[in-house]
Amino acid sequence: MAGKKEKSGMISHGIVAQNRKGRFDYTILETTEAGIVLKGPEVKSLRLGRSTITEAYAAERDGEIWLFNAYIPEYQGGVLSRFEPRAPRKLLMHKKQIAHYLSAVTRAGASLVPLDIHFNARGVAKVTIGLGQGRKKEDKRHAIAERDWQRDKARLIRSKGRDY
Repeated sequence: MAGKKEKSGMISHGIVAQNRKGRFDYTILETTEAGIVLKGPEVKSLRLGRSTITEAYAAERDGEIWLFNAYIPEYQGGVLSRFEPRAPRKLLMHKKQIAHYLSAVTRAGASLVPLDIHFNARGVAKVTIGLGQGRKKEDKRHAIAERDWQRDKARLIRSKGRDY
């Protein structure tokens, strides 16, 4: 048992925070992956997996795209540098991507919705941003009905042993 390693509880790659309500409230037209500017303790706090982005949104400020209202709690591991948990954080995108998304927002009335924060295979924090059109109440009801039907259909297929 000398070669056993203990798990640290830190997330090295994979999804850290997800905005499931964003896909429900918006019809996502296209998505892109953007880098995010973080301080050291923010990265450590993200790796613990305690952040939320359900109320977060992305918007333009000074010709750049920023992530607002994303909650990353303070890291409690004895770090002296403090940061604001809901501070705006700059997203790193190419100028052509920024121009494309900002024109879609102004022209079509779409919104930039953060869908998830994750660590890629190299361990770099990324945000998946979706260009979304807001759904009306009847569209949401249709989405719920479709999701329920897919779940019931899968349940029927499993229980009948595929003899339908």
